[in-house]
Amino acid sequence: MAMTLRAARVNAGLTQSEVGDILGRQAATISAWETGANRISADDFVALCRLYQVSSDDIILPKISS
Repeated sequence: MAMTLRAARVNAGLTQSEVGDILGRQAATISAWETGANRISADDFVALCRLYQVSSDDIILPKISS
């Protein structure tokens, strides 16, 4: 299973409000991205990956069990 946006944010030690402040978005927007209520733009997705220090593959691709 791929990491969720919420899990990546929590692992980075950030709140939705902090992420919103950093990206210039409202906390409600961050919440909507995390729940899938709103689609995230490619630019915002890349910004989140950089902020959370994860690769896009960590979020998009399912984990493969070995």
